[in-house]
Amino acid sequence: MGREFLSIFDDWANTYDLSVAGVDQQYAAVFSNYDKILDEVVEHSEGNVLEFGVGTGNLSKKLIEAGHSFIGVEPSLAMREIAKEKLGDVEILDGDFLSFPVISESINTIVSTYAFHHLTDKEKEVAISNFSQMLPKDGRIVFGDTIFQSDQAKEQMIEQAKRQGYLDLADDLQREYYPTITVLKNIFTLYNFNIAFHQMNDFVWLLLAKKN
Repeated sequence: MGREFLSIFDDWANTYDLSVAGVDQQYAAVFSNYDKILDEVVEHSEGNVLEFGVGTGNLSKKLIEAGHSFIGVEPSLAMREIAKEKLGDVEILDGDFLSFPVISESINTIVSTYAFHHLTDKEKEVAISNFSQMLPKDGRIVFGDTIFQSDQAKEQMIEQAKRQGYLDLADDLQREYYPTITVLKNIFTLYNFNIAFHQMNDFVWLLLAKKN
């Protein structure tokens, strides 16, 4: 993953938890059902869990409380520091979806929320190829992220944001690499995963993939 977005997350770290609580009206719909989205990711996780894009540690905390052995990966130093304050003595590595330290433990589930869209479609394919090699048969990938049913649906959401005066949201939707369901289905199928999607709010879908 190119780290062109890293400065955004360093700057966002101190107010991230306010954002996910819906304080910013522009992003309230994006973070609607936030706790339920995290709970669903935890519910579908098994065994040793590797999380990418730990952020301030909200999903991590729920995974640990559910009894999972946990390793986190997060590129933003500011985010890592907040997460460590929240989580205590937990391993959070400096890295991202494409570049991270060697994981010696066996991993059963790879999870992430609100992060996979930072990768281009080509980078997404590289990441899933690597994850396919890391996971055993029946290993899982569980992501919660903004996904669109089609390019047309994405354009409609951008236009709606502009009409509402949500220009930051509109810019975000145009700047980042939010994927379509079809693109993700093709990538995961190529690397031997069965995949399903469940919509969680107007933007976010739960992606459930199991390795064949």
